[in-house]
Amino acid sequence: MSNLQRVIKNNEGATAIEYGLIAALIAVAAITAMGSLGNSLSNNFSTVSNAENNANNTASA
Repeated sequence: MSNLQRVIKNNEGATAIEYGLIAALIAVAAITAMGSLGNSLSNNFSTVSNAENNANNTASA
C-alpha cells in the first residue's frame, strides 16, 4: 500500500510535462513574433532601397 501512495504523491513527471508545455508555448510565441518582425524589416529595407534607386535615377537624369 505504501508503494501506491508513493506513486500517487509523485508529481515529478507532471511537473516536467508542465515545464515542457510552457517552453513550447514560449517557443511558438517567439517564432510568431520573429516572423512578424522579419516581415516588417523586409518592408523597411525595400522602402529604403526604392528611395535610393529613385534618388540615383533622379541624380543621373
